[in-house]
Amino acid sequence: MSRIFVTGGSGRLGRSVVAGLADAGHKVISVDRDAIPADQLPAGAEQHTADLLAPGEAERLIRETAPDAVIHLAAIAVPFSAPEDVIFSTNTRLAYAVVSAATDAGVPKIVTASSPTALGYGSPAGWLPPSFPLNEQTPPKPWNAYALSKLIAEQTVQMFAAAQGHKIRYAAFRPCYVISPEEWEGAPTQQGHTVRERLDDPALSAPAQFNYVDARDVADFLDVLLAKMDSIPNGEVFFVGAKDALATAPLAELYPRFLPGSGPLTEHLTGTSPAFSIDKARELLGWEPKRTWRTELTPAYEGVDTASDQENHQAAPNPAALNDENHAGLVPAGATKETP
Repeated sequence: MSRIFVTGGSGRLGRSVVAGLADAGHKVISVDRDAIPADQLPAGAEQHTADLLAPGEAERLIRETAPDAVIHLAAIAVPFSAPEDVIFSTNTRLAYAVVSAATDAGVPKIVTASSPTALGYGSPAGWLPPSFPLNEQTPPKPWNAYALSKLIAEQTVQMFAAAQGHKIRYAAFRPCYVISPEEWEGAPTQQGHTVRERLDDPALSAPAQFNYVDARDVADFLDVLLAKMDSIPNGEVFFVGAKDALATAPLAELYPRFLPGSGPLTEHLTGTSPAFSIDKARELLGWEPKRTWRTELTPAYEGVDTASDQENHQAAPNPAALNDENHAGLVPAGATKETP
């Protein structure tokens, strides 16, 4: 059992991370500006309310709680939800304050949350990557304060890793569009739409590149990451996503309609293949997501799911002909600032 200090523990992702790590047998110290009701706090977890940007506050709490690991999630989590300078200042200062305080205290394992938005998709000036699926080698091209602040969070842990050598282990992870447990049952996601609405209308999921991840799978990833950090290169960055796309049609069909010029790059994204690769987490850590929208959505999706049909068709020994007709309700995406 480890003592794990989690910032942002009351947030959409933080609640599931705290619960998942506590369920895995760890002692979790949840730190946030806002507390969750005591009766919702998992057994094995404690919470502290604090402003981690207040001078000395991160240092005080980390030294008082003496954790074995720090996971930094706290941030302004939605792009354009505050003025750009506020988002940039808040997120970069938080990352530096927490990582610096944990380093000074000698915490042996330090992890920070980043975001897939660091890649720069959705840019008003246009965006196309060199190839799909997107992975950790895809060049980052952030175009807004949120995305830039997350890239700087990655660079912050890598800076400390360069200075510390192997004395302290660091990592960063990019969770895809986070779906919390209650959102599978109809609660609105962070952009205000339900999961079912995002499935029914691909234009809602297209700005986030159809990516998503169950918050509980992120908790599982972090548990595995902490266990393996001593045996992987220091300062690594990982994408953390579901093994399929948040779409009912293959991305090879959807991408040309929502991202001009992407057809030749995405024609191999057949069946349920997602736009983001999680192969690095699989290969270095042995982590695999357990949940998909097809298993978690309540009640189950009743619409047409040609992506799953195509995958089953491809795997069948005697495949039947695919029906590749266009589906009603598929509307090209307009300009949007939505990001995960």
